[in-house]
Amino acid sequence: MRLIDEEQLGDIARGAGILGTGGGGDPYIGTLLARNAIREHGPIQVVDVDEVPADGFIIPSAMMGAPTVMVEKLPRGDEVVNAFRKLERHLGRKATHTMPIEIGGLNSVIPLCLAAQIGVPVIDADMMGRAFPELQMCMPTLSGISAGPMSIADDKGNASIIDAVSNRWTERLARSQTIDMGCAALIALYPLAADRLAESTIPGSLMRAEEVGRLLRETQEAHGDPIGAVTDYLDGYRLFNGKVVDVHRRTEAGFARAVVKIEGLGDDEGSTLSLQTQNEHLVAERDGEVLASVPDLIMVLDSETGQAITTEDLRYGFRVTLISAPCDPRWRTPAGLELVGPRYFGYEFDYVPIEERVGGAVR
Repeated sequence: MRLIDEEQLGDIARGAGILGTGGGGDPYIGTLLARNAIREHGPIQVVDVDEVPADGFIIPSAMMGAPTVMVEKLPRGDEVVNAFRKLERHLGRKATHTMPIEIGGLNSVIPLCLAAQIGVPVIDADMMGRAFPELQMCMPTLSGISAGPMSIADDKGNASIIDAVSNRWTERLARSQTIDMGCAALIALYPLAADRLAESTIPGSLMRAEEVGRLLRETQEAHGDPIGAVTDYLDGYRLFNGKVVDVHRRTEAGFARAVVKIEGLGDDEGSTLSLQTQNEHLVAERDGEVLASVPDLIMVLDSETGQAITTEDLRYGFRVTLISAPCDPRWRTPAGLELVGPRYFGYEFDYVPIEERVGGAVR
């Protein structure tokens, strides 16, 4: 068990912004919400998976919607509590813990905000090892664990329960409600008994985000190479350096979608990279050739500072460096690729691990 205060919070948000592959919501907004919760209620207790008692009952929490909307439509602050309590009442059982469903940006710290307000510990784990755009794209789905019943709440006080026939249907119905709620809502879902944690989570995610964020901060302070430090830590690869010359962005069906064109600089001068996103970065192509794809992590970093740039923040003129790192091995299984591989998103090519695509690239 450890306590998270404002100092650790900044590192967690910074690292989660990188691990979130462009999605999960703006980590700065999440930091503000969690910092306010800590100041009002005190430090947050974080426990490892093996510290959860056998009779523990876990309800994860998150934001759902288009990250672009969150830039202007800030949460009121109590939506996640309303969603959490509504699901507890529906289930007739109090939760002992909460946790993130993804380790990405805002969604890494939403459970911290909740935990501070209601006084439950947060489990140091998540269900993706990165961020994905749809609710069924979680490890519990691979284990046959239901996402529902789930609850959803908005900033106006509306809340409801969704109990669907499958996790895919949970996503579809929740997405429709999220659109009606203004394309951003807070949710509680995947209620879990403690004995299902090991098979349905990726342990140590919050610690990993904190370590990445601390490494980035300390390397910046030492005037080192933050991108190189982060790439080495993640066993990743540098893909491309360039300048953003075009961003075609739209909010569609409750998702932030974009196609980003980046012209190469330095060693990559003369080449063009196309980046396609659906809340998160899905595919990177250099001169028409695929460099990396889901489920591996594709991260866009500021070329000077190494800070993550989220999908909603990408702008013309930004100097960026793209890096990629391997995903959790479970996503590379046939069942995992059926759920989150490139063909699920409509791309007409098969997944190839990043280390095979760019094995000779500079780390």
